[in-house]
Amino acid sequence: MTVALITGANKGLGFETAKQLLELGHTVYIGARDVERGEKAAATLGARFVQLDVTDDASVRAALAVVGADEGVLDVLVHNAGILADGAVDGPAALRAFDTNAVGVVRVTEAALPLLRKSSNPVVVTVSSSMGSFWAVTNPDRPEFGLPLALYSASKAAATMLTVHYARSEPGIKFNALEPGATATDMTAAFGIGRPPEESARVVVRLATIGPDGPTGTLQDESGELPW
Repeated sequence: MTVALITGANKGLGFETAKQLLELGHTVYIGARDVERGEKAAATLGARFVQLDVTDDASVRAALAVVGADEGVLDVLVHNAGILADGAVDGPAALRAFDTNAVGVVRVTEAALPLLRKSSNPVVVTVSSSMGSFWAVTNPDRPEFGLPLALYSASKAAATMLTVHYARSEPGIKFNALEPGATATDMTAAFGIGRPPEESARVVVRLATIGPDGPTGTLQDESGELPW
């Protein structure tokens, strides 16, 4: 049985990804900062819950220790936790955006590596964004061109670059970054855009369930590899 951990999974895209992986027979751990919300989401789905704040080293280590004690292995890690950072552009806001969207990827990956290395087919998916693609944000024909999200874009570009380097340093693990498609969640509510989370979750699940010959070190959307 495949064991999966999804960060930021008590709602939205992470919740729907957990639901679909459970339907495929995976053992799924929902990681969430808020204990009450995380436990409620896990109970609703029949998943397992671990308190996990990607901006807190102790929280991350404790969460992976729980998974390790319970399962002894981790087959799938989905970096889903993130923030939009669409307010003021200043130092504190930048630190918060990068701490959550990029440094959080490092914290969780490093803590998870010992368990991932025990899997016969370890996979890491980083929910990144085409907003972190230089190609997309400089292309007037793309919707990303007109969205003023400097900190989000920069932190997601960093998350994708981390994915590429992890793929190189850990050749036994498949690391890929993903643009899941514009999704109607709390993050996008102000823009009034996006499709139902369950549709975008299918994109995440497809990349999270690739076989041993699957890609690594890429940024993808539902159509395949995305320039960035």
